[in-house]
Amino acid sequence: MSGKVYLVGAGPGATDLLTLRAASLLGRADVVFYDALVAPQTLALAAHATKIAVGKRSGRYSTAQKFINKRLVDAARRHAVVVRLKGGDPMLFGRAQEEIDALTAAGIEFEVVPGVTAACAASAELGVSLTRRGVARTVSFVTPRAANGEPENDWAKSVTAADTAIIYMGAGLSDTICATLVARGRAGSTPVAVVEDATLPAKRIVLGRLCELPRIAREIGSGPAVIILGEVLRQALETQISREKRILRRCANQE
Repeated sequence: MSGKVYLVGAGPGATDLLTLRAASLLGRADVVFYDALVAPQTLALAAHATKIAVGKRSGRYSTAQKFINKRLVDAARRHAVVVRLKGGDPMLFGRAQEEIDALTAAGIEFEVVPGVTAACAASAELGVSLTRRGVARTVSFVTPRAANGEPENDWAKSVTAADTAIIYMGAGLSDTICATLVARGRAGSTPVAVVEDATLPAKRIVLGRLCELPRIAREIGSGPAVIILGEVLRQALETQISREKRILRRCANQE
């Protein structure tokens, strides 16, 4: 028997942001291999499937990618519908290519089902477009993290070259990110936002400037977060500052 493997994007967290195709496949799945960030409500849609956790979180125990690849191949030889459920979109920082290569080498049919990536979810939560006429025409998606044994990547080059930058998996490296970007010529006054748990009830948004990024990152919790950097955030930052000044004046008057 040779089944089919579906690399499915689970989106940023909220189950109702799944595509119709993703929801349908979960309902038909025989087995689901899921990431650590997939919401329980999303997994519940796979009512008849065997569910296997293969998640990766920075600083925690993670399933080896080669082992995941083998499990997918083995499952496809026993089941008709195998779903590999990934947070966000499979094709963006999701190691999808490694799994696609393994499936192709084994002669297993596959299909990729896109999902809403964290950058788009964070932009929506902020109410700020990542692009803006006359302000931002280029956007870069980067991560400063590299797996053990991998060469360092020049992520800062892309950030400094783009009008808007979204940094994935960077909250825990905020000191390094701030120091590196300032040293590479990005102004410390550049607006920045950290968005945690976008689309979920526990979401948190903190706005500030690049020079304040280490402090901002310490204000959020342990949920998945993205950093957005660029002038598209200027208006939102100035609005927040004005609001805070009004609150301070009101408090001073009450005293």
